[in-house]
Amino acid sequence: MARRDYAQDRESIKTFLSEFCKCDDDGKKEFVYGSQLVKLAHREQVLITIDLDDLAEFNESLAEAVVDNCRRYTSIFSDVIAELLPSYKQQEVHAKDALDVYIEHRLMMESRTRNPMEQRDERNSFPSELMKRFEVGFKPVSTEKAHSIREVKAQHIGKLVTVRGIVTRCTEVKPMMVVATYTCDRCGSETYQPVNSLSFTPVHDCPSDDCRVNKAGGRLYLQTRGSKFVKFQEVKMQEHSDQVPVGHIPRSMTIMCRGEVTRMAQPGDHIVVSGVFLPLMRTGFAQMIQGLLSETFLQAHRIICINKNDEDFGPGMQS
Repeated sequence: MARRDYAQDRESIKTFLSEFCKCDDDGKKEFVYGSQLVKLAHREQVLITIDLDDLAEFNESLAEAVVDNCRRYTSIFSDVIAELLPSYKQQEVHAKDALDVYIEHRLMMESRTRNPMEQRDERNSFPSELMKRFEVGFKPVSTEKAHSIREVKAQHIGKLVTVRGIVTRCTEVKPMMVVATYTCDRCGSETYQPVNSLSFTPVHDCPSDDCRVNKAGGRLYLQTRGSKFVKFQEVKMQEHSDQVPVGHIPRSMTIMCRGEVTRMAQPGDHIVVSGVFLPLMRTGFAQMIQGLLSETFLQAHRIICINKNDEDFGPGMQS
C-alpha cells in the first residue's frame, strides 16, 4: 500500500470543506459545509459531521483513506477546520463560558508581554486542543452494512466501523479532562498538558525558563477553571439475540462517547453505532500484568436509536 501524502490531503480537505456544494430544488447552490463552518465560527454549533458519501463524491481515494485510518484523519480535519474558522467569522462572538474568558485574557496578556523572538518550552504555549471549541465526526457511507459485535476483529483496529446491538449499561455523564492547565507558585507562568488517555500523571516541576535558569524549583498547581473538559460517557453494548449462534454466549463491547455523542442512548435501546475501533491503552501496573493483550473499545462518532423491527437496518436508511 502506497504511503499517503498528508500535506496534499490537507489541501484536498480544505477545498472540500469550502467548495463542496449541492443543488437544491430551485437549482441554487447550497454550500453544505461552508454554512456549518459559519455556525461553528459563531459558536452556534459544536459538532460538525462529515458525510463520507459527500467526500467519496469529491475524492473517492480520500474517503477510503478516512475509513482505513479514521483517527488520524479526524485530527487532520480538526486542524484544517481550526485554520479555516477565522475567515468564516462574520461577527464578533461573545464569551460563553469561563474558559472563553480565560483564553481571551491569556492571549491578550501574551501579546502585550511576550517577546516574539524568545524561545520557549512548548509546554508553556497554548495547545491546539485548548483553542478548539468544536468536534468532528464522520457519517459512514450509506452502502455500509452494520456488523454484529463478533464480526469486528483485529483487522478493523483503527478503522471506521458500524456495529449494531442493544445497550445493557450506561454510566452517568462525567467531565473528562482534555487539557490540564497548571500555574507555577514561583514564576507565575502557565504550563499546559494535553491528556490523550483515560488517566494521566500530573506534572509537578515547572518547565519554564525562569525556573530552570534560576534553579528556583517552582511547584505547579492545577487550575481547574483554565483546564478544558469534555462530556464523557461509557456505554456497554451487547449482541442482538438473532446474531448469536446456537449455544454461544452473547458478546459485548465498550463504547466511549465524548462531547455531543453522549446521552444518545439508554439501557434497553437498540442502536447502530459508527466509530473507530481502538485498543485501550492501560498505564502503570495494569499495563505490566496484561502483557501483549489489549482490551478494545469503540470511539463513537455517531449513534442512532432504532426500533427492533428494523432488523435489516443500514446506516443509510436513517440520517
